[in-house]
This record gives sequence, structure tokens and C-alpha cells, in this order.
Amino acid sequence: MKLKTRVFELCNGKYRNLVELAQTMEISKDLIYCVRRGERGIHGRFIIGAVKAFPGYKLDDLFYVSEESQNE
Repeated sequence: MKLKTRVFELCNGKYRNLVELAQTMEISKDLIYCVRRGERGIHGRFIIGAVKAFPGYKLDDLFYVSEESQNE
């Protein structure tokens, strides 16, 4: 199982781009791009930043658990 995020879908219309989202989340733009590409997993700093960037949302709205396929 893998923790995944809806942050990238939710940011459309709320933030101009991923750099602005990263600034609001108080994480590096490199980290946000790596998470989006699947090169980095979601960890505490990302979760805390997502809550800051989307204060009206619950954790269940921002994150979900996905079953890994055999190819991943």
C-alpha cells in the first residue's frame, strides 16, 4: 500500500502554479515536483504543508491509501 495525495488536483484554481503551492506549504519546489512525479514518498513535512495550504480540508480529503500493483 502507498500513501497518495489529491493536493495536485485541488490546487487547480487555488494556486497559480506548483511553486506558489510549495511556498504556501513551506516546502521546496523540488520536493513538490518529486512527489508529483512519484520520485519521493509523502512524509510528515508534506502532510503538514498540505494542511496549511488547504485549511478547509480533512486529511481524508487530501490523502488516500492506494494498493500497489505488481509493476510498481
